Amino acid sequence: MLDSRDTTADATGNRSPARAVLARLWQYGRLMRIDRPIGVLLLLWPTLWALWIAGSGRPDSTVFLVFVAGVFVMRSAGCVINDYADRHVDPGVSRTRDRPLAAGLVTKTEALVLFFGLLMVAFALVLTMNRLTITLSFVGAALAATYPFTKRFTSLPQFYLGLSFGWAVPMAFAAQTGSVPAVAWVLVLAVAVWAAFYDTMYAMVDREDDLRVGVRSTAILFGRADRYAIAVMQMVFLALLLLVGRMAGLSAWFDAGIVAAAGFALYQQALIAERKPADCFRAFLNNNALGAAVFSGIVLHYTFT
Repeated sequence: MLDSRDTTADATGNRSPARAVLARLWQYGRLMRIDRPIGVLLLLWPTLWALWIAGSGRPDSTVFLVFVAGVFVMRSAGCVINDYADRHVDPGVSRTRDRPLAAGLVTKTEALVLFFGLLMVAFALVLTMNRLTITLSFVGAALAATYPFTKRFTSLPQFYLGLSFGWAVPMAFAAQTGSVPAVAWVLVLAVAVWAAFYDTMYAMVDREDDLRVGVRSTAILFGRADRYAIAVMQMVFLALLLLVGRMAGLSAWFDAGIVAAAGFALYQQALIAERKPADCFRAFLNNNALGAAVFSGIVLHYTFT
């Protein structure tokens, strides 16, 4: 299926084999969201937080490379299965109707093959780690595969997404130290709350469309109390991070990173004040800076103390 963006035809109207292959690969890339890296970054930050704390500022280089690659692969797999689950819903949502599956540019069989192929790549990566990490990876894969379907059965899919994103934390500790201490589980909870509130901002963008097509979300559940619910989650998130800092023995450098993160949280509240979709999306994107601020505090602690 071609659209107005197709530029693979030559002067005679025929598409060269090489260009046809490249065009197909680009649609697979779009299905994996390689053109929208924000999801990779939001999954990468908590992974880096965990690796740096577990490794006392010096994570093992092999573990680091495996987890960075794993973040990209698993996020891509999550996007593919999400679009597969939403293939009948996305055409009715203005923001998603141009996605490859929704637009008919990729078949559902191709999407499933791509999803399982990415899972195999992720599993090959995790096989280089210890037994505990491998065991935990099965839970992570199950969370990633089932999350997209929760939007049909619960109004709290954002929290399920948070647990899915947070599962990289115990895996990072297991890979680095061979165990999962209490501080790792507190950090999992912090990441779950963080993802819940930034994905609620994301869901606020599509609230009207989601109501029409029957998709559930915390944005719909909270209604006009959405800003207050997000504010509560932001405060819980910051409090949990401070607890992580105390448990891990982190210094004032880390606290400075939390203060910066709090500033970004306040900025996000200002953005969503009028609930304009474009501003809600900007607030969602701003969480990349928030994650970087927390990581900067961790790095500064291990650099100067």
